Amino acid sequence: MLRIRGTALAVALLPAAAAVILLVGGTTGRIGAGWDGVRWVVSGVALLALAVAAGVASVIIRAEPALTPTVALDEKTAPDLYHLVRDLAERLEVPVPSAVALTPDCDSWLEDRTHPSHSENGAAGERRAGRSRAAPVLVIGSPFLWWMRVAELRALLAPVVAGTGPSAHPDIAAARRFVRGLDGAVAVAERAGRHPGLRFAGVCARLMLRACAPHAAEMERGVAAAAAARAQTVDYALRTSAQEQVGLAYAGWDRLLTRVALPAWRIGRWPARLDAGVVSALTELSRRDRLAEGFTSRLGERPACDLLDEPGAVDEAVSLLAARLFHGGPPEPGPDWSPVDWQAYPEEVVDRIWRSRAARLFTEFDALDVLEQTLPEESAREDAARPAGAGGLRVPTLARVVERLSAAGPRTDAPADAPAARIAAAVAREEAAASTDERALVAPLIAGAGDGTGIAPMGLPLQGPRSGRELMADHITAVVCCAAVDTAGAAPGLDWLDGPVLLVAGERAPDLTGPVLELVENADPQPLRDWLAAVGVRSDKPVRLV
Repeated sequence: MLRIRGTALAVALLPAAAAVILLVGGTTGRIGAGWDGVRWVVSGVALLALAVAAGVASVIIRAEPALTPTVALDEKTAPDLYHLVRDLAERLEVPVPSAVALTPDCDSWLEDRTHPSHSENGAAGERRAGRSRAAPVLVIGSPFLWWMRVAELRALLAPVVAGTGPSAHPDIAAARRFVRGLDGAVAVAERAGRHPGLRFAGVCARLMLRACAPHAAEMERGVAAAAAARAQTVDYALRTSAQEQVGLAYAGWDRLLTRVALPAWRIGRWPARLDAGVVSALTELSRRDRLAEGFTSRLGERPACDLLDEPGAVDEAVSLLAARLFHGGPPEPGPDWSPVDWQAYPEEVVDRIWRSRAARLFTEFDALDVLEQTLPEESAREDAARPAGAGGLRVPTLARVVERLSAAGPRTDAPADAPAARIAAAVAREEAAASTDERALVAPLIAGAGDGTGIAPMGLPLQGPRSGRELMADHITAVVCCAAVDTAGAAPGLDWLDGPVLLVAGERAPDLTGPVLELVENADPQPLRDWLAAVGVRSDKPVRLV
């Protein structure tokens, strides 16, 4: 990589070298007057090449490298954690990381934050004064602190901390700075639009970055191998167990974010104890999965989060950052973006989601009733038998849903598809508006990120497009759950691995998917009616909406 940098510099200086030869040859008389025209042309090209090279170099040097959003941990708030890291560095005989930070992800790494834009006040001046360059920052995945035990965390971090040794090598540090500068220059060019100078600098940076890629990968593999070899002297026996916990933590963290946190984020609430929730999710996974048996026996040992003075406050800060990274929420709590505790999650999130979907379903039913100008005589008699409210508006009852969708046999058109199409359109409009807001909120977080093409640096897996009937089934399920809560003494609940659930007599209710799909797909209400009878739900009672 340094050779590539030297080659680029040599190419930029080549016209200047040719101009110097021609000028010196002319002044010494070794090159005749017939070369005057060539001399001036080459000199002009040399000046232009130097100016362009200086501009490209300025963009690369001044470009802000990508910085991972993290929650910084001061030594005063985590003295035991800093002591563990410092002890690891001393045992490994490597420089101590300059700071510790947490990220809402299941990974740990070292991050160089010595660029002036990443430094605190005065740090850049200290480097200009000749002081040594600061060691990289140790970034730790927050789920590790809550799920792992202290000994396991120490074994897991040993190879990572050992990487501060190679990071202090001048050539490795210079190569990494060069690659980060190229990456930042490419991002600057992407954001520059049609600015010709910055776009040209981006093209040059992209060419050099492409040439550096295999060498950078080989260098990082060598650094990782050297760090792993050095870390074998520290807690090597525990490292295999710690790596097993990494895989388990990743599985629980993924389920917690996609099944539990995401529904809350979408309605403007963010769980304030995500890391504590991952412990509950993994404990539940251990109970269900035989492959995870035995892992819960570790819970009697000291958890790594005890290394923090105020784990609750740290967990809340990490949870807010996770919401902003994965979903695009505001950086600070507000009236439309408030925290929610796990105890209040069923009432404030699950129940609200169900009733919002029920309200949307009945809104579309009311709109369809208004649009239907002429009804068959038999349908008119059925409508007359249904309960109506003031002004002739239908009362929101589960019976109304069942009767409307079971009015005929299996079919591919109205009345089943008409409300499904309207619901799909309403959901699409809401998601489009939410996506626009997320882009505006997340963009400042990634101002210096890599190729500039993404929105969220750590995005959740994209959900495939859902058909109108699938959305219809979700909304009917929500109406059933609301009716069960209102008339059968059921309650909204939270399953740590599956998300919102319906509880009947304190137990998880039988699965609703089959009966609801029979109604939506085949217009067969009998399976759903059997389910309602078994649970004790009265479908003729009005459903309370939001």
